[in-house]
Amino acid sequence: MTTDLRDKSVVVTGAAAGVGRAVALQLAHEGARLGLISRDRAALEALAEEIRGQGGQASIAAIDVSNPNDVFDAADRFAREFGGIDVWVNDAMLTVFSLVRDIPAEEYRRVTDVTYHGFVYGTMAALRHMRARNAGRIVNVGSALAYRGIPLQSAYCGAKHAIRGFTASLRSELKHENSAITVSLVELPAMNTPQFDWARTHRAHEPRPMGAIYQPEAAARAIVRAARTGAREYWVGASTFMTIVGNMVAPKILDWRLGRTAVAGQETQKLIAPQRPDNLFAPVAPLHRTRGSFGDAKPDALILDGDLARVAVIAAGAVLFFALGRLAGPRRAH
Repeated sequence: MTTDLRDKSVVVTGAAAGVGRAVALQLAHEGARLGLISRDRAALEALAEEIRGQGGQASIAAIDVSNPNDVFDAADRFAREFGGIDVWVNDAMLTVFSLVRDIPAEEYRRVTDVTYHGFVYGTMAALRHMRARNAGRIVNVGSALAYRGIPLQSAYCGAKHAIRGFTASLRSELKHENSAITVSLVELPAMNTPQFDWARTHRAHEPRPMGAIYQPEAAARAIVRAARTGAREYWVGASTFMTIVGNMVAPKILDWRLGRTAVAGQETQKLIAPQRPDNLFAPVAPLHRTRGSFGDAKPDALILDGDLARVAVIAAGAVLFFALGRLAGPRRAH
């Protein structure tokens, strides 16, 4: 069932920049009342003022989503202000570009605490308010890398894999309870966000997205669609489809190919500047914007229903094997 988002109360984590900021702006255009969560108060206030200047309604909570009590308190405040929470979008994330051997343990913990535990705490906070009315939508922003880990982003890939497992478990529990609350996953391709300008790296060169790059607004359209429809899963971009299906069909080949190409594919020719700031433990205020540094990013992306895409792949495979069998039959008879 499709939901009109006008006057619905929607909370977005990671709202100050990148995909989260694009989602917030599109939701404001849809007429939603917004609760905006991020660490940087000044960036949130600027975004909220932009939304209010366009006639929208927005409230902010400058918190770190790795702190569960702060997340729960923010949810309670938004619910009081808006009369409940209709949609919760988990988007906040961190990453570190590095070989596994070079990442300190505390950096793994930090990425996991924000990128995975932040989603868990946000979901728990949303459910506290949605269960009372047996209504609501939770949208978890995932990645093609939730299906296929790549070099240099093991902490991020591990967290995104964990989100997919957590989401599947929660869905099953909600089905067991006959709950009307929906939980959606939106798997994204490489995005042109400030992530690559401010992510911590232990490499010599500046990081970059690998493969086809899309603008954050393309992801926002899929995330807002999930907020409207409550669909189980969307895959955004042809590259996400190819990554997920490729890993289903030939993971060993991907091991080989990514081992040969994915390290260089995630690095520019530009050397890391001395004292380059990163956002792992504190925000980098000047870089809070929607888009990153890659102007050749695609403005639009294919949005596929994940369940339908899987059925199509299986059906195509069945047709192929049937056709091969038909071709091989006369040869065997001959």
